Amino acid sequence: MKWYLKVLNQYADFSGRARRSEYWMFTLFNVIFAIVAMILDNVLGTAIQGIGYGLIYILYVLVLFIPGLAVAARRLHDVGKSGWMFLIVLIPIVGAIWLLVLFCKDGQPGDNKWGQNPKEEAV
Repeated sequence: MKWYLKVLNQYADFSGRARRSEYWMFTLFNVIFAIVAMILDNVLGTAIQGIGYGLIYILYVLVLFIPGLAVAARRLHDVGKSGWMFLIVLIPIVGAIWLLVLFCKDGQPGDNKWGQNPKEEAV
């Protein structure tokens, strides 16, 4: 949960680097909270018929859109790529697979042009 809160504290910070654990823990909690929002929409009756989600889910997604992009850009910085590399996801199938590979890859050891290695800072 601390990684999720760290990403929220760095709401629109696209500079620096993010460890794998920071990105994946944020993603895990983001998926869990999105599912909870969908369940709340269905329980409270705010879900749109035929779609399965409603106002609560939409608001949650809108609020977390920028922090999600920011942590993705910082994760790409950690592996030595520009945050703009995220746009590779626009290439059908291959782009998403390549982005997944980059997100799973270990960060560059030592400093790079986006800052110090966050793994070395934590030690």
